[in-house]
Amino acid sequence: MGFVGEFKEFINEYKVLGLAIAFIIGIAATNLIQSLVNNIIMPVITPFIPGGAWENATLAIGPIIIRWGQFLSALLNFIIIALVVFIIAKKVMKQEKTKK
Repeated sequence: MGFVGEFKEFINEYKVLGLAIAFIIGIAATNLIQSLVNNIIMPVITPFIPGGAWENATLAIGPIIIRWGQFLSALLNFIIIALVVFIIAKKVMKQEKTKK
């Protein structure tokens, strides 16, 4: 078996094409979730944050600046992405159980 044959076997055995597709869809989903958080969820939360600029919210301790607003945005993105992945995985696993 030549190099090309080994490469094809590698692609098929490790399902590299499916992984690449999932990665691309994951990037698109991440952009969608970030838009949801930044444009829909955070405008609702913004009035409750002093100053209203939630992504620029900082805490200065001497020369140290903690950007907690950016962290809050990343945390919300993570929680929403994790929730969506959980719901999808639960749905897929339920379908697999019914097939057995």
